[in-house]
Amino acid sequence: MSNQRIRIRLKAFDHRLIDQSTAEIVETAKRTGAQVRGPIPLPTRFERFTVLISPHVNKDARDQYEIRTHKRLIDIVEPTDKTVDALMRLDLAAGVDVQISLG
Repeated sequence: MSNQRIRIRLKAFDHRLIDQSTAEIVETAKRTGAQVRGPIPLPTRFERFTVLISPHVNKDARDQYEIRTHKRLIDIVEPTDKTVDALMRLDLAAGVDVQISLG
């Protein structure tokens, strides 16, 4: 797998879960002899929602909610066959979205 690069992009609402998952991926890749760049923290996306509390009147009474989406990027340079097998077997937390691209 020479001249290959694996780019792993992680998304999660909980920053503790995403940090734990990135640590597992980096440790697995380094253990199998691959060179790792990252984890690179990408900008956090904030979604804010404003909801009226009252069903009829009192427009001034509102609640505000927000969802934060944390993102991390990991590049694995020069992965070996053992690296790919180990990453395929890796069991990550359910709250983490993983996107893998080869390039």
